[in-house]
Amino acid sequence: MRAHTRIGFILLLTPLVLWLGLLIIIPHIDMFLISIRERISFGVYETSLAQYEKALTEPLYLRTFWRTAVMSVLATAITLVIAFPVSYYIAKMAKGRLQQVLFMLCLIPFYVSELVRTFGWMILLRETGLVSSLLQWAGLADQPVEMLYNDAAMMVGLVYTSMLFMVVPLVTTLESLDDSVIEAGYDLGGSGLSVLREIIIPHAMPGIVSGCIVVFMLSLGNYLTPTMLGGKDSLWFTEMIYNQFIVRSNWELGAAFGFMLLVLSSVIVWGMLRLTGRTLQETMG
Repeated sequence: MRAHTRIGFILLLTPLVLWLGLLIIIPHIDMFLISIRERISFGVYETSLAQYEKALTEPLYLRTFWRTAVMSVLATAITLVIAFPVSYYIAKMAKGRLQQVLFMLCLIPFYVSELVRTFGWMILLRETGLVSSLLQWAGLADQPVEMLYNDAAMMVGLVYTSMLFMVVPLVTTLESLDDSVIEAGYDLGGSGLSVLREIIIPHAMPGIVSGCIVVFMLSLGNYLTPTMLGGKDSLWFTEMIYNQFIVRSNWELGAAFGFMLLVLSSVIVWGMLRLTGRTLQETMG
């Protein structure tokens, strides 16, 4: 029986090991090795940190790198602010069929691809789109208004794309909060704000942290939304990585950019866990 158990355990573990090894660990090792080499001549390379030096000294690269980080954090914060009351209403106030309908409404947009959803926002926000037409009809604008190709449009797309990944962990966490605990907080003289601060948010913290991590990672690594909604003036670091790999065939610099993005996301996630006093195991359940 022990031999059979061991074989079964190995068979169950093999797909996970292959997934991690072939699709995550080995590609990242290879990317790092490519990033620390410099092309001397055709087919001749030497080990060097020149790519990182170029990335950290070129103002455009450095500014785009930090801009992407700040905008991703901002998109995560906005998503949390919008998703928390929605999740609380679904988890604690909506009952029965209404709760199921509301949760389904959060899922429906993700029945189609991100490309289709992004095109939908382009149709709404373009110069001849629905929003511009409504503004003219209401007399708030006397000519077509172009709302695309700026940071605001890009932020709308990032928040919309990531909303579900914040709502799901929040709803799951808030549903486990006993209603009697909230009622006890009010019975003991607590106000709505104090109950939220002392009871609801601490209980929802695992969902908040896990949702923020997922949304931040999705925003940081997003390529389609910044490119289509942000336009040429809304620089995003993933677009630079794409350009280096595909357009310029400069794999060394593209790999350095990719590894810098990986380190940045790891540091910010680690900082978030340290700030909230939680471990990754507690956050991911």
